[in-house]
Amino acid sequence: MRRLHYQEISRLAPLIRARKLSPVELTQVFLDRIEALDPGLHAYARVMADDACAAAQAAEARILRGDYRGPLDGIPLAVKDLFWTKGVVTAAGTTVHRDFVPAEDSTVVRRLRDAGAIILGKLQMTEGAFATHHPSIPAPVNPWGADHWTGASSSGSGVATAAGLCCAALGTDTGGSIRFPCAANGLTGLKPTWGRVSRHGTFELAALLDHVGPMARSAADARILFNAIEGHDPLDPTSDVSTLRGRSRAVALKGLTIGLDPYWNSDGTDDATQRALENVLATLRSLGAKVQEVRFPDAWHIAGQWEAQCGVQTAVAHADTYPARAAEYGPALSRLIDVGRSLGGSTYQRLLLSAAAFTGRVNVLLESVDLLLVPVQPVAAPTHEQLGALAADPEANQRLIQFTAPFNISGHPSLSLPCGLTADGLPIGFQFVARKGGEQTLLGAGVALQRATDWHRAHPAC
Repeated sequence: MRRLHYQEISRLAPLIRARKLSPVELTQVFLDRIEALDPGLHAYARVMADDACAAAQAAEARILRGDYRGPLDGIPLAVKDLFWTKGVVTAAGTTVHRDFVPAEDSTVVRRLRDAGAIILGKLQMTEGAFATHHPSIPAPVNPWGADHWTGASSSGSGVATAAGLCCAALGTDTGGSIRFPCAANGLTGLKPTWGRVSRHGTFELAALLDHVGPMARSAADARILFNAIEGHDPLDPTSDVSTLRGRSRAVALKGLTIGLDPYWNSDGTDDATQRALENVLATLRSLGAKVQEVRFPDAWHIAGQWEAQCGVQTAVAHADTYPARAAEYGPALSRLIDVGRSLGGSTYQRLLLSAAAFTGRVNVLLESVDLLLVPVQPVAAPTHEQLGALAADPEANQRLIQFTAPFNISGHPSLSLPCGLTADGLPIGFQFVARKGGEQTLLGAGVALQRATDWHRAHPAC
């Protein structure tokens, strides 16, 4: 099989199970590619080459004995550098934690290892998982075009997966940081229902907004990872005790009702994004889905509250090191924490009440449709120059997150999917949103759409 580094897990796993593909050889393909390309892409914070080789050898020996653990067995993955890895530095994109070596794996890393996955290393990210990278740490480079955004905090996860430096990755999403990098890099990524995946052993940005999920080359691969990591964890008391791990079911698009708010979806979105969404709608209709116009609750208002809510929670998460070590923080994360520290209790309570009311309205809306179809961002493939202008304009930044942050506040699951390229050959993404606990409907719909399209099979020229 040619170009192993771009193959989907769902195609590699049967070969490994049949002993036609060696986990040792596959792991070396990725380690060689990391060595060749990552000095220019900066996707990895640290490569765990020795650990990966040892794990690959163990997986191969186990599989040869007939002890095959499932579709992740022998598959090389990587994880964002805020997930604890036993004995390996976990810095969360910061300098303040650059010497932190956890004594245990995070729950999701442990579950991946238990499934037989090979961990290639830790992926670079923005400082503390907020908006920008620490000034002293090189930022990942978009393999589709160095002048273009890599998509916020799970930037290394997006770049490494898109560039074929791992089969798939784990990321986190607090305001869009799984979905933005997937849209920027032509990937499929799932932000699950809040609490569906354990956050034990994961550095916090904002506890009530943080979501852990997979970033992959296809919905089928995202489903494989999600089934491995989801479910209740006694080490995380906020994880959902009602979920059953490993559930999966087929979903056909025929007969599904897709909700669409044409006014919200077109609010400030550029022509390239709107054309891409029209193509998605045409494809969904051709596959038998029903498209129904809906009126979405006031996303503009709720997106405008996201930073204040995030700031309070981030201030709590960093209380041990900020302001005591404030000089080690970059300007963006410092500013966010200062926003949170300055907010009064009554103001924060009003934010929580507003969030609860918004969540209830979204719950009601999702009782009338199976899925919502929403853009990921209003501007397709923004450049760094465009992002710099957004950062200087609070209203423009609010507009950027109006399609993502509302679902962090409400906790509803969202699946980001690629839907074509701009005229300049840069990826465009959109998202499906489902009822809470509706991940399998999301993933099944994504699989069905990707069986009928090839948008997810485009790769950067590297």
